[in-house]
Amino acid sequence: MDTTNSTHPANHADQQRIRELVVRSQAAQTDPDVLPALHTANSVIVNMAGRRLFGREAFASAMTEALSSPLKDIRTSLEVDDIRFATSDVAIVSVTKTVHDERSEAEKSSGLPSVGAMTYIVTRQGDDWRIALAQTTPVR
Repeated sequence: MDTTNSTHPANHADQQRIRELVVRSQAAQTDPDVLPALHTANSVIVNMAGRRLFGREAFASAMTEALSSPLKDIRTSLEVDDIRFATSDVAIVSVTKTVHDERSEAEKSSGLPSVGAMTYIVTRQGDDWRIALAQTTPVR
């Protein structure tokens, strides 16, 4: 779909920086130092299983724990579907998350869907953007 809508003026550079933020977040999904740094200090994360994390430190800790378990073999790819600017410094980004579960058959849980509807709320911080909310809803 890949659209950009706005009730507030947004320039092409902002849209591009937000798209680049999504690309960087996908590339950093196995790096517990880099991915949390793309989030605001007080961010909220709700993963596909419904686990809610409050703050960058809690996210980094949970990510480190997950990467030392069989969850390290689950990768996701992200595709931006829509960007809507709530204000000139806040945007709602709709993303399709595709899950690639590379665990052994014995480790896989039958309940993990292969696609999620992800929403980012991103905020401008200086000349860049950071993720304030990342929430994923499973698509069955």
